[in-house]
Amino acid sequence: MIKTNNLKKIYTTEEVETTALNNVNLEINAGEFVAIMGPSGCGKSTLLNLLGLLDNPSGGEFYFLDEEVSKYSERQRANTRKTNIGFVFQSFNLIDELTVYENVELPLLYLGVSSADRKKRVEEVLEHMQIMHRKNHFPQQLSGGQQQRVAVARAVIAKPKLILADEPTGNLDSAHGDEVMKMLTELNDAGTTIVMVTHAPSYAEFAHRTIHLFDGHIVTENFKERQRAHSA
Repeated sequence: MIKTNNLKKIYTTEEVETTALNNVNLEINAGEFVAIMGPSGCGKSTLLNLLGLLDNPSGGEFYFLDEEVSKYSERQRANTRKTNIGFVFQSFNLIDELTVYENVELPLLYLGVSSADRKKRVEEVLEHMQIMHRKNHFPQQLSGGQQQRVAVARAVIAKPKLILADEPTGNLDSAHGDEVMKMLTELNDAGTTIVMVTHAPSYAEFAHRTIHLFDGHIVTENFKERQRAHSA
């Protein structure tokens, strides 16, 4: 699904040039659950932004679904994102002026899905996420755990092939964090590829593989024993 060759990202200002990612070589197969770890400033979020086609790399090659996408225009990136990628953020990124129902429905509006189909799909995913009883509430009327459920519902409503999760448990207590990890695991078990940035080793344990970044480089990759046995 994803392959990078010597991927680089350099940020330049008038005074300084910062290399956020330096020659990152990475492959992620369809159906994997991958965790990305490392200290603050090591390039985790930059890598996730590039994988999510929110930005273009400064150098190297990036293949997504067998297409070389590193030089895509913003329009091309947006078209690829909306049909293939869902995002879950630490800060939820819900729209305060929209209800739970409207927040979850939004990606389907962008895709031009019919009103009847939108209603069916939104109600199905809200039921699955056990948040249907809050569909007419606004984000600020919800707990952190409920807001993240809504964010996950919005991420999966268009049935993306890939979900990118940036510290999805960062603003949650352990009980609600465990809930989110259970949801991500269920999505992965159903076939969705998950790439998650996390600081928590306990949550990285949910993944098949953990990639450690340091100063813009991949320094180690750890596979779970069951994943190695499955691959052998």
